[in-house]
Amino acid sequence: MKIKVVSPNSERAEKVAQIVRGSASGLDVRAATATADGLQVAVNGSRPGLLVLDGVDLSGLDAVGRYTQAHPEVETIVISSEQSPAFFLKAMQAGVCDVLSTPADGPALQAAVLRVTRKRKPSTPASQGEVFAFMACKGGSGASFLAANLAHILSARDARTVALLDLDLQFGDALMMLSDQRAVSDVAEVARNINRLDADLLRSAMVHVSSTLSVLPAPQELSQALEVKAAHVEAIIKQARQMFDFVVLDVGRSIDVLSLQALDMATYIFPIVQLSLPQVRDAKRLRALFRSLEYPEQKIHWIVNRYQKGSDITLESLEQTLGTKGIKTIPNHFSSVSASVNQGVPIDKLSRNNPVARGLLELAQSIAPVEGARKETWLSGLFSHA
Repeated sequence: MKIKVVSPNSERAEKVAQIVRGSASGLDVRAATATADGLQVAVNGSRPGLLVLDGVDLSGLDAVGRYTQAHPEVETIVISSEQSPAFFLKAMQAGVCDVLSTPADGPALQAAVLRVTRKRKPSTPASQGEVFAFMACKGGSGASFLAANLAHILSARDARTVALLDLDLQFGDALMMLSDQRAVSDVAEVARNINRLDADLLRSAMVHVSSTLSVLPAPQELSQALEVKAAHVEAIIKQARQMFDFVVLDVGRSIDVLSLQALDMATYIFPIVQLSLPQVRDAKRLRALFRSLEYPEQKIHWIVNRYQKGSDITLESLEQTLGTKGIKTIPNHFSSVSASVNQGVPIDKLSRNNPVARGLLELAQSIAPVEGARKETWLSGLFSHA
């Protein structure tokens, strides 16, 4: 992969280039001396896949934005002493994929470079990302909240990348759970251009909440949801699996050809239920559907949301009704969930120590264990018997 390091200071340019070269073998890293305004001349037709720009200030982002608009195929990392919210917002608007502080921390810069090289590396079937589908047994069960926040937690732990696809096409609001950024495209828009679908098109349609988390929102207009077909859903998920380590689906609660297509492609399905009679009744119906579709038992993992001890319906009675064991619970903690939803901020960013965030952290560790963390949790035990 070709990488160009550009800095106003020649000594800094070479120092940063040396750090970048240590990220991985086989990188073609060149250094150049220029300001952001001289970026076009500094690159000089070398066609890099990644630009590492050192010493960029707020005004310099205008020049960076002009370059990325003219060359959307080039990824850009910025190193800057400015770390204000206004700078981050403008950098994202300029098409920058990552912002690091000055002086560049070696491991942080190398991790950012690795994220780009992994994203650019051609996928093979063995490296395709896993797909986690969240489905509500009944409206208001909190499936969208859990899907969005699990996606954020998975993306925040290490260098692995996550896509959140909002397939609740009529009423999806997964993006609002994570960010106040405006969507430039959505599932319906991608579906209209399905014949041109590739990594670049899908990446440009997504809202990049962070360098490791991207969201493809549901359509803003209800009528546009009708344009999306099962074949579109299949193609979008297949493309996302080639680009991301994990693909999280918010399927909603409608049972139709679109949701069934998503469920068929999921590695694991997480039906979300609460301990109330109407929800348990719908969970039982959903269980019957899964059996009729001949989904293997290890593919389905039930989650009780807003769990409180002493409920009229016990966890044990639900397990008997569904014919399963080891159902996971996410505790009820209204104040923290309400604050997260109303502010559009992931719950683990508000407080990693609240009960809901801890439950989701355990779920993330069970799905995708991180080195050094406790691995023998509720889901890993189930998977070991698959």
